[in-house]
Amino acid sequence: MHRLGANSQLIDAPSQQSIRADEIRASVQGAAAGFLSVGLRAGDRVLVGCSVNPESTLVYLGAMYAGLVPIPLEDRSIETSGESVCAKTGARAVWTEKEHHCNWAGRLGLKHFVGRFKSQAVSPSAPAERSETDLAALMPTSGSTGLPRLVRVTHANLIANTEAIIRSQFLSSDERAMLILPLNYCFGASVIHTHLYQGGSVVFDSRFMFPDKVLRAISNYSCTTFAGVPTVYNLLVSRSSIRTIPMPGLRRFLQAGGALPPKAIQAVSSIVPSAHFFVMYGQTEATSRISCLSPDRLTDKIGSVGLPLDNLVLRIADEEGNELPKGQTGEIWVKGPSICDGYFEDGEETAHKFSDGWLKTGDLGALDEDKYLWINGRKGDFMKIRGVRVSFAEVEAKVAATPGVYECAAASIPHPEAGEALALFIVPEKGASDLLERVRRSIPPQWTCNTVNLVTDLPKTSNGKIARYLLKTLA
Repeated sequence: MHRLGANSQLIDAPSQQSIRADEIRASVQGAAAGFLSVGLRAGDRVLVGCSVNPESTLVYLGAMYAGLVPIPLEDRSIETSGESVCAKTGARAVWTEKEHHCNWAGRLGLKHFVGRFKSQAVSPSAPAERSETDLAALMPTSGSTGLPRLVRVTHANLIANTEAIIRSQFLSSDERAMLILPLNYCFGASVIHTHLYQGGSVVFDSRFMFPDKVLRAISNYSCTTFAGVPTVYNLLVSRSSIRTIPMPGLRRFLQAGGALPPKAIQAVSSIVPSAHFFVMYGQTEATSRISCLSPDRLTDKIGSVGLPLDNLVLRIADEEGNELPKGQTGEIWVKGPSICDGYFEDGEETAHKFSDGWLKTGDLGALDEDKYLWINGRKGDFMKIRGVRVSFAEVEAKVAATPGVYECAAASIPHPEAGEALALFIVPEKGASDLLERVRRSIPPQWTCNTVNLVTDLPKTSNGKIARYLLKTLA
């Protein structure tokens, strides 16, 4: 709160409503007062329904201001998974945008808040006293199956990661981010944290199904930052008016959430050369960001996710945890002040992923001679064709380079001779012809391919990642 600048704003682009710095403070304090007025105390957990708008952000910040531990979930998902999350975490209250998203709250005896908090006679004038080791939030992982695991993010984790991201992106106090990502996704949360902490502003826009509206809002509100996952940038390059809508104030593109083909990075950079392109890598278990490729290395290091943030240590480990030399592929391990200490009430998975301060990411990668990180896939994201391991990421990168392919994803199916075979799902670019034949020609013969399917869309999670478990079902 004390980091807000005099000109900080939260802006909802679709409604054109703007909340100034003094109103932000009053709204955060009002939300804190509302929670405290029903008997909640510091350390209590609160489920917060999130959409891409200022309102849920103010409630999330208000919960922290009151010393509570917010659990941000997508607002729509609370209707189906909120009850289970509350039962697991012992949450005492729920905030949602719509009443019907939380019909079960009364049955569990939970306090349920809907929409804007009413003004309280007395609002806390200062945030609750909390230590750096106290929980700041329980952040859901962005996994694509079942209920999300909840990562224990402390105030120390949050401050360390926020400050390191600010340094890596060279953020100043006059920044204004365009945010199309939800708060419950650690990437979206990090954009909010960094820009407000630095004294800047955030513009929220939930209309990315109409990308030109977002591009015009970037121009109208003089946004300096735009953040997106790979599917967002693919859409901007192939199905938007990014080439004709001027965005003179834009300083940087931020990309994380999976691998973006180099041709897409180069396309965005050439279309808007005045904006620097930052390729990043992260995990919720690391609060958010782990590494960043500086724009000045895009030419010679494109395809890499860069160097670790300046307060993190990274190593490549074999199956026994021994550090591997440069150039060899192994599991990416990372250590530092923004690495969380585990999952809430999940000792088994915590022991599997966290060890002596190290986060075992589950991602496979290698370091080059300059210590730049290159990701080669994920443990488990492999298939075996005739006994040889083949990475889905490698297959998808190969197919994505075929002219006419807009998006692609790979799955495996049983094969009587090869053991496993590829099933490809491809979203074609407009006007693409003879695509099936060209894709089949692009695949090395040792990759047994059973089917190539043209589809209008790929199944994705709410964060825009490929829902690979649904691909398996389709295959």
